[in-house]
Amino acid sequence: METLVADLSIGEERRTAYTLTRLADSTGLGGGIILGGSWIALTQAYRTLFVIDAISFLIFFAIIFVGIKEVPRSLRPSRLGWQGWLVALQDRRLLTFVAANILITMYLSQVHSTMPLYFKNFAGRGQGLSEVAITGLFTWHLGLTVISQLPVAYRLRRWTAPHALMLSVGLWGFGFLTIALVGISAEDVMFWAIVGLGVLAIATVAYLPLASALVADLAPEAMRGVYLSINSLCWAVGYCIGPALGGIALDHRQPWVDFYWIGLALTVGIVLIILLQLHQLLLQTVAD
Repeated sequence: METLVADLSIGEERRTAYTLTRLADSTGLGGGIILGGSWIALTQAYRTLFVIDAISFLIFFAIIFVGIKEVPRSLRPSRLGWQGWLVALQDRRLLTFVAANILITMYLSQVHSTMPLYFKNFAGRGQGLSEVAITGLFTWHLGLTVISQLPVAYRLRRWTAPHALMLSVGLWGFGFLTIALVGISAEDVMFWAIVGLGVLAIATVAYLPLASALVADLAPEAMRGVYLSINSLCWAVGYCIGPALGGIALDHRQPWVDFYWIGLALTVGIVLIILLQLHQLLLQTVAD
C-alpha cells in the first residue's frame, strides 16, 4: 500500500497523499468499530458480520482492479533480489531512521495493548475505570485522530521531516507523563486520561504520514518496495517489544507500574538524539 502511494505521488504532494491515506485508515478503523458494534448490538448475528466484511473486501478488490492504473516510469524496476536488501541496509540515513522508528512504533503499541489494562486496573490509585469509561476514552482518541489528521498535516507542511518527527516524539513524552498521572492521581482521573489520549492522538497523526513519506523519499525509485518493507518491519519489531514490556510493567503493583510511563517518557530523549543525527545526515546528502 505504501509503495503504491509513493508511485502515485511525486514531490511535495507525497506527504499529503500519505496524510489522506492515514486519514482513510483512521476513518475505516473508527467506522468499522462503530458499524460492527452497532450491528452486533442490534442483531447478535456474528456470522453475518463476517459475511458483510468479506463482501467489503470484494468491493475493495474491484476498486483497486478498475480504479487504479499503473503510472508509467522511465526507470525500469531493478531485479536485484536479496542484493537490494543489502544495498538498503547500507544506507545510513535509512538505518538511523529505523532506530528511531522502532522506538516510536513501540510507543504506538502501548496505546492499544498496555493502556486499556492500565486504565482498568490502576487508574485513580488502583480504583480503576469502568469498561464504558474506557470505551469512551478510546472513542475520543480515535475521533480526534480522524479530525486532526488534515489540520496537523497542514501546519507541518513547511517543516522538515526530522523536525516534524521531533515534535511528534516530544508529544509522545508529554502524553506518557500525563498517562502516569491517571494512576498517580486520586482525583481528576478522567481529565488526565482525556488530556493524555488527546496529546497522544496528535502525536500519532504527526508521525504516521511523515514516516512513510520520509522513507519513500529516501529510497531510489527502483527500490521503494524494499525500503518501505524495512519500514514495515519496524512496526513488527515495535509491536513485538512494546506489549511484552507493557505486560511486564502491568505485573507490578503501584507505584512501580506508574513509573513505567515515566520511563517511556525519558526514552524520548534517545529518539530525539537519533532524529538530530538523521537531520545532519540529510543535510550532508543535500550538500553532496
